[in-house]
Amino acid sequence: MWPVTAIEVLSQEGTLMVANQSNTLTAKKEFVFNSAAYLLRIGTERAHTLNELLEGLRVVPDSSIFQHMFQTLAEHHYIREGFSNDFAHWAFFSCNETGLAERLAGIDVREYTSIKEMRQRIIQVIEEYVKRNSASADRKALETFYFCSSDTVVIPTTISARNLDDFVDGLRRVSLHSIHYHFINARLRIKLNSNDFSQWLNEELGLGALADKFEAIDIYTSTLNGVRRQMVKLAESESEHARVAA
Repeated sequence: MWPVTAIEVLSQEGTLMVANQSNTLTAKKEFVFNSAAYLLRIGTERAHTLNELLEGLRVVPDSSIFQHMFQTLAEHHYIREGFSNDFAHWAFFSCNETGLAERLAGIDVREYTSIKEMRQRIIQVIEEYVKRNSASADRKALETFYFCSSDTVVIPTTISARNLDDFVDGLRRVSLHSIHYHFINARLRIKLNSNDFSQWLNEELGLGALADKFEAIDIYTSTLNGVRRQMVKLAESESEHARVAA
């Protein structure tokens, strides 16, 4: 005979969960919301021309590529201006190379699960542009590009969730830094075209369809607040659907 308060069930994906009498799925492993701070370090590499930028891109540490591609994306979400990465911004404003800036801005960080692949793509875009526009290669930029790096410092919060309702409440309460850490930064940490939220929803609650909807959120056309609102709306809809079905 099953206990009155809860029963163990298997999701469609085979994940072991607990379902209480209200049919609210409870995960075996809670989701712990973390935040993060990034300590900026200015490196020794710098560029005055596109060729020098290429040279720097080949030798700077992975943390520098991460800084200029991911951290600027976070800033873009806050200010909603300019380009979504530093390389595109410099190509446009300092080099006056609009075509290159647009190509660099078109690099979608969601498509990459390693810095190595992303670095190769950036180099490829610039090399192809310089090959077609040879006069641009050694033209001095208006401002120097300084390669920087960032060290990630994870900051634990007291907010956690074991079911979907608690998860929605957590999404509402955490800072935008936490949203960025779990939704954008996670794509490199877990080496998948995914994020912490989708991973937990799929693996711990068996909500694969909801996880896919989170994945479909466009991080380029939404602010981080907009991303939060979309996730809350999707999760609330799923929760309400489960209650009606019960």
